[in-house]
Amino acid sequence: MQPTFVLVHGAFANSFCFAPLQAELGLLGHRSVAVDLPGHGFAATYPRAYQAPQDLEALATTPGAIKGVTLADNAAHLIGILERAKRNGPVILVSHSRGGVTATAAANRRPDLIDRIVYVSAWCPVDLDVSAYYAEPEMATVDTTGLASAMVGNPAELGLLRANFRTAAPAVLAAFKAAFLADGTDEEFMVFLNTLQPDENLDAGTSEDRAQAGTWGRIPKTYVRLTEDTSVPLAMQDRMIREGNALTPQNPYDVRTLTSSHLKWLVAPAPAARLLSELATLPLPPAGS
Repeated sequence: MQPTFVLVHGAFANSFCFAPLQAELGLLGHRSVAVDLPGHGFAATYPRAYQAPQDLEALATTPGAIKGVTLADNAAHLIGILERAKRNGPVILVSHSRGGVTATAAANRRPDLIDRIVYVSAWCPVDLDVSAYYAEPEMATVDTTGLASAMVGNPAELGLLRANFRTAAPAVLAAFKAAFLADGTDEEFMVFLNTLQPDENLDAGTSEDRAQAGTWGRIPKTYVRLTEDTSVPLAMQDRMIREGNALTPQNPYDVRTLTSSHLKWLVAPAPAARLLSELATLPLPPAGS
């Protein structure tokens, strides 16, 4: 039976980013569902102050719908979708970037709903909380100035993270492109930038949300390395693979590699679709395992 691919986006993103990949998967004969996590997609907040001409002072204080959304909320929402998808057969859960944190939390709670979990340069915390990894040597090459320069308002007061992706500052735009889509054209970069939403939730989980051997560790897992990624560097991706393998040596990652920046695989998704199609042919674990 053909599996359903369930696709989970990263920070400040939404289900729209998966449309080209879903088209490629569909043309290969595969069923897929792109998830909008709570406060994302059509549930996102786009303040009037975000529109041109921008009012940055108002943007810094305007409330956002994602305030108060937790990782537990994200996981519960994803589990609801996985339950529905599982009625139709096997499920392959695919996450990108920060979406890996939600995928991991859901896998800890309901491994029975997932036949394979796939991380595409995605966070799968094992030894540390996600926030702590940013202080590790593998992240030393990451230039955080672009995103920091685009942040608006006080996260503690807003109860959320807010970024001004509609900035026209050349230095900030150049930093964004270098971090996320250095291998894309300027036009591709601007299109993708305009699919992002300004708000993201604050909660990235605790030690209880790290991968658990007894639940998450039972699921067949694949890690897709993105060789040109400078926002989640290859060294950090490889560290997460090593930590996952050390946690469940009897169930190591199936490791694949794409030549791509953090976002190029979504902009030009044919190679990624072919890779996922190959994963759909891998043997599934026995029922009830």
